[in-house]
Amino acid sequence: MNDDLDQLLTSLKMHRTREVLPRALDRAIREQPAYDAFLADILREEYAYKRQKSLEYRIEHARIPELFTIETFPFDMQPAVSAPVIKLLAGLDFMTTGFNLIFIGPPGVGKTGLATGILYKALVNGYRGRFIRAQDLFDEINASLLDRSSRRVLNELCGYSLLVIDELGYLTLKPDQTNIFFKLMEERYTAKKPTIITTNLDFEEWYEFLGQKTMVKALLDRVRHNCHTIRIDGTTLRTPTG
Repeated sequence: MNDDLDQLLTSLKMHRTREVLPRALDRAIREQPAYDAFLADILREEYAYKRQKSLEYRIEHARIPELFTIETFPFDMQPAVSAPVIKLLAGLDFMTTGFNLIFIGPPGVGKTGLATGILYKALVNGYRGRFIRAQDLFDEINASLLDRSSRRVLNELCGYSLLVIDELGYLTLKPDQTNIFFKLMEERYTAKKPTIITTNLDFEEWYEFLGQKTMVKALLDRVRHNCHTIRIDGTTLRTPTG
C-alpha cells in the first residue's frame, strides 16, 4: 500500500480498511477476485468495525455500572418474573411508542438487572441511553440548582432515547429538586422518550417522599399514562456472603 493511499484512508478515518488492506491486496493478487467482490469485502470489514466502535461508545456513555443482558437473566431462579413478557419488552417496541417501564419490588429481586438488560438491547440497536441511580440523579439536580445549570442537565437527560433511573426510593429531597425531577419527566413524556424506573415503592408511596401532592398526581398521570408496570414479589437473587 503506497503512502498516498495510506494518507487517504487516514484522512477518511477508515481505520479498519487501513489495517486489513495490505493483507487483502496480497490475497487479491493470488486469488484475483472480481473487483466488486473485493471492494464489498473491504467495505464490509469497515462497516462492522464502525458499528462495533459506535456500540462501545454508546455503552461507555450510558455509564452502566455492571452490564447485564436479558439472555443471562436467571428466570428459572425468579419465577415472579415472566420471561415471555420481558423478552417481548426487549424487542423494544416500547421505544417507538414512548411507553415507560416501571419495575416495582423489594431489593434484590432483579429489577436493576432487567432494566439494564433492556437498556443494553437498546444500545445494541443504535439508541442512545443513560443509566443513573436515583440518588446520583438528585445530587446532580441539586448541583445544577447551585450553579444554575439545570437547563443544561435537563437538555442532556432529555436527549437520551432511553433513560434508566435506578433505585427510586425514600430520599431526602428539597422542593426545588422535586420540581426539576417533575420537569424532567414531563419533558420526556412530551417528547415520547421512554424512561425505565426501578423502585421498591408502590405508586401511592411516591406522594410521601416526593411531597407536593398536586405535582405528584400530575407526575403519576404522565408516568402511568403510557406505561408497562412490572411488579416482582419474588425472593432475593443475591447470594448471602460469609
